[in-house]
Amino acid sequence: MSSSNAAPLYDNIGVNYDATRRADPYLTERLVRHVGLQNGRRYLDIACGTGNYTVALAARGGCWHGLDLSSGMLRSARRKGRDIHLARGDASALPFADLSFDGAVCTMALHHISDLLPVFCEAFRVLRQGRLVIFTSTCEQLANYWLNEYFPIAMERSADQMPPVASVIWALSQAGFTLTRVEHYYVRPDLQDLFLYAGKHRPEIYLSDAIRQGISTFSTLADPVELDEGCHRLQRDIESGSFRQVTEKYRNDDGDYIFIVASKPG
Repeated sequence: MSSSNAAPLYDNIGVNYDATRRADPYLTERLVRHVGLQNGRRYLDIACGTGNYTVALAARGGCWHGLDLSSGMLRSARRKGRDIHLARGDASALPFADLSFDGAVCTMALHHISDLLPVFCEAFRVLRQGRLVIFTSTCEQLANYWLNEYFPIAMERSADQMPPVASVIWALSQAGFTLTRVEHYYVRPDLQDLFLYAGKHRPEIYLSDAIRQGISTFSTLADPVELDEGCHRLQRDIESGSFRQVTEKYRNDDGDYIFIVASKPG
C-alpha cells in the first residue's frame, strides 16, 4: 500500500482478518494463469496483507516475495510458513533493485492507493519482464452491488475510494505497461475469501460481526446507525423472501470484480 493511512487501518483490521479472509482456490488459479507462473522465477505480491495469496501462489511454484505497509498484517503473514519472503514498505517506493522480478500481483488493494501512477511505475521498474496482475473492483461495479440498498452511505464512501477502470488502465499505460487482458469476475456461491461482495449469494453472512470486521467498508467506513438499521432490514428481507426482489434490481453484466493484466515486454 502506498498511503500512510492504510497502515493503521489494516493494523486494526488484521486482528480478526484471517478468521474470515483466506485465499480462494478459484481466484488463486486465475492469478497463477494470468501471471504466467513458472518455477525458478521470482514474483512479487504488492500489498500482500496477511500473505494469504502469497502463500497460496508460492505453493504453486516460483519464489514469492510479499510487501505490505502494515506491520500487523506482516506479523500474521510470517506465521504462515517459510516459503515466502516478506518486507515492510511503501508500494510507491519499492525496496527492491531494478529488474528484480519476473511478475507481480496486486489483489484488493487499489482502493488504499491514493496515486496509482507512482505504484505502477515502481512495479514496472522492478520487473525484468512479465506481467502485473491486478484483482480489484471498480467504482462502476460497486454501484451495482445490492449492498447499496441497505448500506448506501458506506457504499458511497467505498466507491469514492475505488478508481474507475479507465483510470487504472491509463496509469498502467503511463507507467510503460501494455494492457494484455481485462477479465470480469462474478462472485461464486462457494467463494472462500469473504471480501466486500462475497455475500452476493449468501446475504446472511453480513449479519455476522466477525465477517464485517474483516471488510474495511464495514469496519472503517460505515455509519454505526446505518449499519445497525441496514442489518435489521436485511434480516427482515431475508426472512420474508423479499430479498430476491432486491437482488433483481441490481442484476448486470459488468462483473462484480475485475482482473486487469498488463505486460512489460522483455
